[in-house]
Amino acid sequence: MIKKNSACNWRDITITARDGTTLYGRHYPAPRTNWRPVLCLAGLTRNSRDFHVLATALSSEQGRARDVFTFDCRGRGQSENAPDWKDYIVPVEMLDVQDFMASQHLDDAALIGTSRGGLIAMAMAAVQPSLIGAVILNDIGPIIDKLGLMRISKYVSQMPTPRTWQDATHVLLQGVGHMFPDVGEEEWADIARQWFNERNGRPVVGYDPQIVRTFSQETGELPDLWPLFRALKRVPCLVIRGALSDLLSQATVEQMCRQHPQCSAIEVPRQGHAPLLRDKPTLQAISKFLAEADDKDH
Repeated sequence: MIKKNSACNWRDITITARDGTTLYGRHYPAPRTNWRPVLCLAGLTRNSRDFHVLATALSSEQGRARDVFTFDCRGRGQSENAPDWKDYIVPVEMLDVQDFMASQHLDDAALIGTSRGGLIAMAMAAVQPSLIGAVILNDIGPIIDKLGLMRISKYVSQMPTPRTWQDATHVLLQGVGHMFPDVGEEEWADIARQWFNERNGRPVVGYDPQIVRTFSQETGELPDLWPLFRALKRVPCLVIRGALSDLLSQATVEQMCRQHPQCSAIEVPRQGHAPLLRDKPTLQAISKFLAEADDKDH
């Protein structure tokens, strides 16, 4: 189901996944465009709202406007919680993304995956490569630093429930503000509206708390993800790394670029995991990469 949000620049989309779970996404339309559409996939506990600034920029860009879709995996944002917490795994979430893409007739799309979303993109390249025409990996790669993963696990499991939106802003400042030293309080107030859901005018956690239970598995021995990354070799790839990231190292990025013939990389200064994709230089780099990927097909 697609519902036009008259007060906003997107259409709300709800679909039913193959197991009956109701899932939510957004469509930022670009009228009369022939450029490759974009699908944005968020991180572990994040949602489609993360990409509002980016989606607005790409869908309204002069001369290169393109359709942009953003998506809430199950248990995040406005999507229904998984019936079983054990379904909060990449293979199941990849199927959700495939169902969403099928519902919107998307193939050969450019996927922008932040952290967990990037893992889903790599897995999809191995399973159904025709769906992907280009990929941007935001602070994720085939080697994940376990210390960074453990920090995220602790942060997510100890996330307090703010009473007001001002509290929500301070929660983010205290929790991750040190990894984004140039982001001011006013911008964190805007980001809080993305990361937290709203209920009766108040902020609530924007993800199913049961997701935390998956960390007991993910912080164990990590699988070899290089085969999934190598599945992306057929398409242009851009790796975005936060200069302060504790999840993706510069050495891993360099190795990714050596192994992928169409891989390039940028580093976002003074941002950690994961870059917010809101600053002008990063938006420009993403636009330039997508335009070059388009031109290779024309």
